[in-house]
Amino acid sequence: MAHSRRLALLAVLGAVGLNAQRADQQDQRESLPIPPNPDADRKLPNGKSMKDEIARHDHELALKDADELISAARDLKTQLEKAGNYVVPVATLKKTEEIEKLARRIRGRLKQG
Repeated sequence: MAHSRRLALLAVLGAVGLNAQRADQQDQRESLPIPPNPDADRKLPNGKSMKDEIARHDHELALKDADELISAARDLKTQLEKAGNYVVPVATLKKTEEIEKLARRIRGRLKQG
């Protein structure tokens, strides 16, 4: 009988110890600092929205790339007109690659925004 009382006492003490340990862990979780919201818009030192400034800058770059794209397309048209019906110079093929690169860059910027 004394043996069973010891076992019962040990079981009770073990359960109390586990509950105390769980409470300590819960207190530790509650006291951890809350990380900042990554979706929150940060402000620049001048007070402007960082997201708005990035969007404005990307828009300006897209306009610049679009101007380059128009210029490259006009150059391509001129080269094709000068080339004649059957001959396509290597420079003309390089111009088409430049146009593709500009178009992909513009599309990438527009998808990001």
